[in-house]
Amino acid sequence: MLALALAFGAAASLVGCKGDAAAPTPPRACPDETDPVAVGAPGLPAVSAPADNPQTLQGIALGRRLFHDPILSRDGTQSCATCHEPAFAFSDGGRRFSVGVDGIEGTRNAPALTNAAWNLVNFWDGRVTSLEEQAIEPVENPIEMGETWDRVVTKLQRHPDYPDLFCRVFGTDVITRTRVVQAIAQFERTFVSNNSRYDRWLRGQLQLTPAEQRGLILFEDERGDCFHCHTPGLFTDLVFHNIGLEASPVDRGLAEATGRATDVGKFKTPSLRNVALTAPNMHDGRFETLDEVLDHYISGGVESPNRDPLIRVGQGLPLSEQDKQDIIAFLHALTDTSFVNNPDFLAPDGTP
Repeated sequence: MLALALAFGAAASLVGCKGDAAAPTPPRACPDETDPVAVGAPGLPAVSAPADNPQTLQGIALGRRLFHDPILSRDGTQSCATCHEPAFAFSDGGRRFSVGVDGIEGTRNAPALTNAAWNLVNFWDGRVTSLEEQAIEPVENPIEMGETWDRVVTKLQRHPDYPDLFCRVFGTDVITRTRVVQAIAQFERTFVSNNSRYDRWLRGQLQLTPAEQRGLILFEDERGDCFHCHTPGLFTDLVFHNIGLEASPVDRGLAEATGRATDVGKFKTPSLRNVALTAPNMHDGRFETLDEVLDHYISGGVESPNRDPLIRVGQGLPLSEQDKQDIIAFLHALTDTSFVNNPDFLAPDGTP
């Protein structure tokens, strides 16, 4: 009888403990006190944020903190800004390939994020369309951040600040992967560059140097033939080209996303805004200088399946050494010092 009584008492005690355990904290709602912000800038094509992710001051501030926070990585060492540094137009500071949590290099050069709001597709192979989709992949990539989204969400939910910050932006303190990438995308849509020497020349605020003027003329005529793919304004046509880098491309490029043989070796045209700060160049960072880039086009490249007709294999571009240096002078005129020195792009207080 005593054993039975003790067993009953223990069971009752367990039931009591279970009943006394703290109930999960219910989701908290917050009033909508967000301040809308327009996307875009004078002198650039019209653009807007997605209907399901409107741009707000509070969302941008949250995205800024997340962009710089290594909490997104497995070991707390890697943030988005680790490979996309503001001082280098959000490229990787001269590295050919970025290095992830385990010290392993990637296989493509980290693209600059200048004027990211205008991206119709993202990554060199265009495998995703939106900035929101783009922000999903690096977290779970084993050679980048090497984390899982479930663990990221758990870490953010337990953080002393993030639940309140998410509540202000999304009206609830429940953190999800979708809300994380929406906030990061809002921040990235503020990466607007439209104040280079070229832009100020267009606005009548300064004169280009003689070399810059000659370079602009060459850039926009058939001799330099730059304008077809690097259309002034955004300085990209936002599509894909095989520019004759390899006879048999090792990296399949766009074909990785589409599965089409006709897309092998095609990569997204990068913007040339701030290109003087984003070396090394090309999807694989093979060219360390703008001189090397121009030399490739002057040589005509190599014959390759899917080579763009604009690449004149066996003929190249009829440019002298002086012509080349003038084009490079113009490319330097696309550097936007106010963009790369914008304090609003740096890590906010409280971010590791």
